[in-house]
Amino acid sequence: MIEAVMFWNEPNNLSHWNRDLDPRWERFAEMTTRAGARLAAIAPGMTRVLGGMSPIDPSFVHALFSRGVGEVIDVVDVHGFPLDWNHWHIEEWPARVAAVRAACEGKPIWATEVGASSFVSPSLQAWALDRTVELLQPHVERLYWYALLDLPEPWQATTRHRESEGSSYYRHFRMGVYDAAGRPKLAADRLSAHVGGGVGVCEWVFWREEARLERMVRGLHELGVKRVRTGIGWADWERPGAEVWFDRVADALSAFDVTLTLCFTPASRGIEPHHTSPPTDPDDFADFCEAIVRRYARSPGSGRDSIGVAGEAALARAGTNPGIPT
Repeated sequence: MIEAVMFWNEPNNLSHWNRDLDPRWERFAEMTTRAGARLAAIAPGMTRVLGGMSPIDPSFVHALFSRGVGEVIDVVDVHGFPLDWNHWHIEEWPARVAAVRAACEGKPIWATEVGASSFVSPSLQAWALDRTVELLQPHVERLYWYALLDLPEPWQATTRHRESEGSSYYRHFRMGVYDAAGRPKLAADRLSAHVGGGVGVCEWVFWREEARLERMVRGLHELGVKRVRTGIGWADWERPGAEVWFDRVADALSAFDVTLTLCFTPASRGIEPHHTSPPTDPDDFADFCEAIVRRYARSPGSGRDSIGVAGEAALARAGTNPGIPT
């Protein structure tokens, strides 16, 4: 199921990592180097991805690599939405990637979260999908479109600001190539045409949204998608009943090649009680990463975890049951 693990989501974005508590990303670098080294020891061959940067900033790569992160990750990731939120033109994609490539010491570059909303028009979104793939795919080793499904508008987008952002807030709800009820837009056919060339889909799985998970899997199969990026929130993993829910998610996504993003600090483990806070103990995040990989990275058809018996103490510290689902 899991072919790659991504350490955090947009760690240079204040909505996802509190820079006031870590202004030079020293805590993030320490946390990531410990998690990367742990996975190298227990899951050799697992691709380790540095959480996608947004904004695209080569100086962020330099800062992390100067603290040893380049030694424990295999891929550098970028995110971008020039038609909706970024202050640069869609035609700048090749130059933006080239600037990062010059900083990342020969590491492959993936773009695992790129997209355009249908807020202005569904036809503009369909055009943007084609143009993004045309501009970007020759310059990255992997490309994932965000998103498959619109968000239901009654939900609140906690990383956006309704009062101050105007249309930027509402664009967040219209990023899917299907609407929230699962009806295809014009861009769905365009995405289907590109997945045969290796384009994947980034789609988040929300806590215990069973109907949405079913719509997600159905849409992925309809479009012929093979590669999926999703995530497990560390804070969600510590909720009661988490193993049952995420076992369900793992089963639902077992037919796809999954890049799994691991992020968001439980309130009890943060310097501050917030999901964007650095953890008090950076080893706690490595424990979480190990627990997830041990549980869900299995040899196909084996029914057993694929990385041996190491790490029982880590599983205990992460607060998880070491049993492997059948």
